[in-house]
Amino acid sequence: MFTLRPLPYDFGALEPYIDARIMELHHDKHQAAYVNNLNKALEKFPELQKKSLETLLTELDTLPENIRTAVRNNAGGDFNHTFFWEVMKKNGGGSARGQIGDEITKKFGSFDAFKQQFSGAAKTVFGSGWAWLVMDKSGDIAVVTTPNQDSPVMKGAQPILGLDVWEHAYYLQYENRRPDYIEAWWHVVDWDKVEENYRGILGK
Repeated sequence: MFTLRPLPYDFGALEPYIDARIMELHHDKHQAAYVNNLNKALEKFPELQKKSLETLLTELDTLPENIRTAVRNNAGGDFNHTFFWEVMKKNGGGSARGQIGDEITKKFGSFDAFKQQFSGAAKTVFGSGWAWLVMDKSGDIAVVTTPNQDSPVMKGAQPILGLDVWEHAYYLQYENRRPDYIEAWWHVVDWDKVEENYRGILGK
C-alpha cells in the first residue's frame, strides 16, 4: 500500500513566500487524501499495489476501466506533489545553473525569457492544474501544462521542474491573486534539485 511521504522540510521553511498553514494543509490533507483514495482504488488489485506511481500513470490504459479515473487522479496527485515538494527549499531562488541553466539559455534565449514563458503558462492554466519544465520524448526541453492532477509522464515526458497552481496551493495566502503566488514561488525554487533532475534524465 502507498504511504504519505514526509515533507523534506518543516511547514514554515518556505515562508514568507508560502505560508506554513498552506503547507500543512496541502501536505497533510490534500496529498494525504490522494494517497488514501489511491489505496482504496487498488484494494482489490494486490498486483497493482506493487507498481510504482510512475508505472501506474504510464500504464493507465492497461488498468481495469472501473479504477482508471481514480488511479489517474490520485496516483497523479501523489506523484506530482512529491515531485513539487522536492523542487523547493528554504533560501532558494535565483537563476538556473549548471547543465540545465545552459540548456534553458540555449532553448529560450535567456533565463528571464524562460521565466516569463513558464510564468505565463502557469497563469493561464484554466481552473486547476500544473505548469512544468519537461524533457519531451524527442529529448528537447519544453514548458507544458497539465490539467487537474495529470502528470507529464502520462505523455512520455519527464518532469524537471513543476508548479502547482491549484487554488489550495495558494488561496489562504494569496486569495485569487495567482500571479502574485507564481512570482513569490520563484524565490523558493531549488535549482540544485532541478539540475539533479535534469542530469538524472540524461543518465537514463
